[in-house]
Amino acid sequence: MGSVRAWIMDESPGDYRLGEIGLAAPGPGEVRVDVVASALNHMDLWLRQGLPKPGMLPMVPGCDGAGTVGAVGEGVARWRPGDEVVVNPSLACGRCHECLSDRSVYCSRWGIMGERYWGAHASSVLVGEANLVPRPLRLGWEEAAAYGLCGLTAYRMLRRARLRAGDTLLVVGAGGGVAGAAIVLGMSMGAKVFATSRDPAKRARAVELGAEDAFASGEKLPVKADVVVDSAGAATWATSFAALRPGGRMAICGSTGGGKVELNLPKLFFGQFEVIGSTMGTLGEFDELTSLVGDGLPVIVDTVYNFNDYPAALARLESGAQFGKLVLRH
Repeated sequence: MGSVRAWIMDESPGDYRLGEIGLAAPGPGEVRVDVVASALNHMDLWLRQGLPKPGMLPMVPGCDGAGTVGAVGEGVARWRPGDEVVVNPSLACGRCHECLSDRSVYCSRWGIMGERYWGAHASSVLVGEANLVPRPLRLGWEEAAAYGLCGLTAYRMLRRARLRAGDTLLVVGAGGGVAGAAIVLGMSMGAKVFATSRDPAKRARAVELGAEDAFASGEKLPVKADVVVDSAGAATWATSFAALRPGGRMAICGSTGGGKVELNLPKLFFGQFEVIGSTMGTLGEFDELTSLVGDGLPVIVDTVYNFNDYPAALARLESGAQFGKLVLRH
């Protein structure tokens, strides 16, 4: 066992400290990735509150990361030391029936890196060989570290909501990582994209990215959508639901604005609406997303911080001031 430099949580609720922690050599089927860059997600904030409790203590946060292969365990044939890789944060065994059927989100060992398993805010992290993809050559390290969790979540949401070319897509909460990814993915799929935000600057930024228009959060919206992507939950539920056109689909992946909502059942069934819960994505979907990113799908990065400046990055994330991803350069 060696040691790595990492941001460490000793108890939850709690906070992070910078220190050294032991990391085992890669076991059978495992790969040690020496992290070059990692990205923040709201999970970094939620762990401090114990919502959810981390899968183990001490805990190393960090749901997104990219780097080079440092060592491989017994039986690993896909990767060699020096390979440049991106970690798929939707970790799964890669070998069971669910994984081999591209349903890895139902794998009994499924979990999010940085929540159930140690994350990438460290000099190295261990992951299974199935949870890596080659770094797209057009991406710098910061972008490579930034697209994983939010891009994968948005991609699966739009697939499950059956977004088609010509559909109207409403993305709630422009500025967040999932929302930014949904905007660019929706446009790449041929949808007419609209967005909402409380912040006029973020609404303007969404239009700069290619959204047809952006509206103030909480207002009655002048469009009806085939698909609504919402990661806020209770705070935006009523407005989002009211924006669906008959037969519309609402995809939900988060509850940052509250986890309990009221659902008017007659409106649901008379409107022929669908409410779709979705989180993360499969190994195959991550491969598809990586191909899209490699072919030019934008990755939106707000600010890059030095590894030691993680507390400042957390403060910006908590303020909600960012548009896109916050990244640590190791």
